[in-house]
Amino acid sequence: MANALQQLIRERLDREGWSYGEVARRGGVPRSTVHHLATTERVVRMPQAGTLEGLAKGLQLPLDTVRRAAAEACGIHVYGSPAGDEDDTPAAPRSGDPEVDLLIASVQRLSSDDRRHVTALVESLLGRAAKPEQRD
Repeated sequence: MANALQQLIRERLDREGWSYGEVARRGGVPRSTVHHLATTERVVRMPQAGTLEGLAKGLQLPLDTVRRAAAEACGIHVYGSPAGDEDDTPAAPRSGDPEVDLLIASVQRLSSDDRRHVTALVESLLGRAAKPEQRD
């Protein structure tokens, strides 16, 4: 069974009659990257932001649509509907920042020990950001 990113790429290629190479040229990403994302059964980690941007450009789709499909292919469900989608599922609050939304959705997949580590890291970073810089 194809993952969400595979389905998105394949449907777009079939509908438009495009090749991997055409999408790659338009998006400024390697053809091998487009081919890999369209054919790999299991996406192990989220593709880099630049790759997703190039893929979205090459497929002529909104970046949020491609980012959501990639997240789901990695096993991360991003809650809430993309803008313009109507369904009966209540949308969780979205921050408007795709990286924040992805982080929030990803936390569910962590073990309780890992969540405690992430919490400690965030608290440490927030504490550091709250302290004014001291100058000697």
